[in-house]
Amino acid sequence: MTDISDCSTVSEQTPLSFAQPSTRPDTQPDIRAVFFDIDGTLTSFETHRVPDSTVDAIHRLQDKDIKVLICTGRSPSQMTVVLDTMPVHFDGIVAFNGQYCVDDHGFFEAQALDPDDIAVILDWLDAHPDVVCNFGEKDYVYFNHTNEQLQATWNQLGKTAPTRYFDDPRARALTHETFQISPFVDEAAEAELVGLCRNVAGVRWHPDFTDLIPADGGKPRGIQRFMKRFGITREQTMAFGDGGNDTDMLAFAGIGVAMGNASDAPKAAADYVTDSVDDNGVLNALTHFGVL
Repeated sequence: MTDISDCSTVSEQTPLSFAQPSTRPDTQPDIRAVFFDIDGTLTSFETHRVPDSTVDAIHRLQDKDIKVLICTGRSPSQMTVVLDTMPVHFDGIVAFNGQYCVDDHGFFEAQALDPDDIAVILDWLDAHPDVVCNFGEKDYVYFNHTNEQLQATWNQLGKTAPTRYFDDPRARALTHETFQISPFVDEAAEAELVGLCRNVAGVRWHPDFTDLIPADGGKPRGIQRFMKRFGITREQTMAFGDGGNDTDMLAFAGIGVAMGNASDAPKAAADYVTDSVDDNGVLNALTHFGVL
């Protein structure tokens, strides 16, 4: 993936609303781009690998000139532990839950957290010193400290867990572009923290922590950026996901598919619930809709 240093910010857009999934025509859809979450969608939480049927399906999509893209809460540096195991060249990356979009043909758009909001989060963490928190920069993701909860969560990810680094957020977060901050807190603490900020929302794909991103961002924003890049419409997009942070993406995409192992919110937002990642869910959904 090409390393592009300059950054254009997309922050002037108004927030999107995708409360209801759109209805589908009876005719075969004209899908031009498919967006895939990683954890629980491409990779299995049971085997910690990408099923062969999923890899084969992605190759077949590309043979039909359909773009395939990653759309994940992970940072660019944290997804290589998965992508390096796949014999697939993706057409684009949507990282940090939509906040960092890049391909290897010179396209790059991103939206970092507002420094004022970062300062509020740092003050809150100072008042709650036991909270473990993750800070996401383009090429460096670090924790403020560790505890048993973090270790247990990382153990669940198995071999798909990225390397952990530790640093002082007071020394970095306000001087380096920070796209996502992920404190290990429950939903009540998340609501308290979000309420203190001006432009922050929390999205979850794991019960132990939330990903704090700009409230006017999210995975649908990342899809929009690539829609403009490819010259395609919303109806020509398809998305696969399983976590709470995929809910808006599945409601926004032309066809939103929740994995059989998904949580309730993405299942409710999706147009279709397929089989689990371990039961060929990606391939089965693409076949169901006639995309393959």
